[in-house]
Amino acid sequence: MGVARRVPYAATAVAAGLVILAVACWVKGQGLGVDSSVYRAGALTLLHGDSLYAPLTTGEPWAPSLPFTYPPIAGLLFLPLTMLPSQLGWGVLAALSALALGFVLHECLPPRLRTGWRFGALLVATLALEPVWRSIGLGQVNLLLMAMVVADVLLLRGRKGAGVLIGAAAAIKLTPLIFVAHLVLTRRWADAARAMAAFVVLNLVAAVVLPRDTVRFWTEALVDGNDATTNSWIGNQSLNGILQRLTGEGKTALFLFAATAVIALGLGAVVVRRLHRNGDDLGALLVTAAIGLLVSPVSWTHHWVWVVPLAGYLIARSNVWGLLALAVVFSGWQFKMVPSGAKSELTWTAADVLLGNSYLIAALVAAPIVILLAGADPALRGRTARVELEPGEKSRS
Repeated sequence: MGVARRVPYAATAVAAGLVILAVACWVKGQGLGVDSSVYRAGALTLLHGDSLYAPLTTGEPWAPSLPFTYPPIAGLLFLPLTMLPSQLGWGVLAALSALALGFVLHECLPPRLRTGWRFGALLVATLALEPVWRSIGLGQVNLLLMAMVVADVLLLRGRKGAGVLIGAAAAIKLTPLIFVAHLVLTRRWADAARAMAAFVVLNLVAAVVLPRDTVRFWTEALVDGNDATTNSWIGNQSLNGILQRLTGEGKTALFLFAATAVIALGLGAVVVRRLHRNGDDLGALLVTAAIGLLVSPVSWTHHWVWVVPLAGYLIARSNVWGLLALAVVFSGWQFKMVPSGAKSELTWTAADVLLGNSYLIAALVAAPIVILLAGADPALRGRTARVELEPGEKSRS
């Protein structure tokens, strides 16, 4: 079954609705898509012959002044957005994100739930998850990159082009580089090599076309763009973020972050290997994604779109309590109950710490459970080790 056929009609309907919304906002002159407007502004800056990493002067008057923080190749790939008004550019990205969302959910659900009204209901339910609605609302590319990784890891194994999608995703936004390590851990050596080749080739193309921006990105903008070393804002739900908030920022937080990141990477590698050996490819992928979110210096809440395949994983295993916890934690209500911005996170109470770091805390609470399950014998883990296949479909493990 081709990738296009794996996008259910419900996702197409959601995509169409988002396009209609974009057109309506364009007609009314209403701003839409803060981050997609930055993508478009960066591409317009290139057309004007200016640097991507200087203050952008081509943004929308209604949008906040934000820097372009992606590698130069992303600026080139965003050039088609300059052909559309900002709102319609958001509409394109939002529609593609809806299709990507439908594809990922489809791949992670059991076959009995992949069609009809039940799939449509589940798809609409995922739109209530804060990482999803925020990613779509901002005009982000998170869902698209996640779909590229899911397709590469779960569908393209054993095919000639396997690995290329991961390499391309990493070239656009560096965080998917951790999935190259996932390919290595699961002994997909050729796929990992193709991923790195795609990553390098795309960056070399950018270096040829935009040599100054390439140098500036790798020497300055990579760290400075998101203020990665001192970002204690609540939106940063990574290990670095929580440590910055707990220690008041500074060198202590950076030292602790480096130490905990090394431990997380080591434990994650062991768990990924065990899950893969037990035939739980989706579980292994989700662990890699979680580790990537934890060890990235900056993981905004909208980066946590990996809760969508996690929801499918829990549904396939009839884990009602896990689903309930996911719905409670990742609906985003708690972030409105604590002070945020202007470094107010540095003076949080104990209750604020629990609510304001809830994504991190949920991941850390789940970690020992995942480790125990990964170490258990597949026969003892029952449904956790089984993958439901479509009729006639062979196992890809």
